[in-house]
Amino acid sequence: MRLLVILSMFASSTFASKFDIDTYSTPLDFAQVTQVLATQKSSGSWCFGTSVRHNDQGWAHYADGWEVIDLDGNKLGHRQLAHPHDNEQPFTRSQCDIKIPSEISKVIVRAKCNKHGFGGKTMVVELSKN
Repeated sequence: MRLLVILSMFASSTFASKFDIDTYSTPLDFAQVTQVLATQKSSGSWCFGTSVRHNDQGWAHYADGWEVIDLDGNKLGHRQLAHPHDNEQPFTRSQCDIKIPSEISKVIVRAKCNKHGFGGKTMVVELSKN
């Protein structure tokens, strides 16, 4: 019986469902996704134009990337941001050639900073397929 309980606990944590988009921090110390434009290319891959707002404070604390994940939290693509955007808020950067399996109709875009990581507002994006 004890083994069954342990296995049950393990299975429930390992196979946790959907990524939690409703829990996030609103202060601009956390990178916040404000807008996303997703377009599918003729090759089938995707381009994401993502706007991020963050209280960048030079190299010590800045938004350093965003990523596209599926609803279970699996990473599908990312964009590294190479420098602070202290005087450009919010800012938009794009990333193309992101491959998304055809059975996926919604993704989540989330941003991160080099001090707090992920934790700001995400955005669920409906994919309009060609």
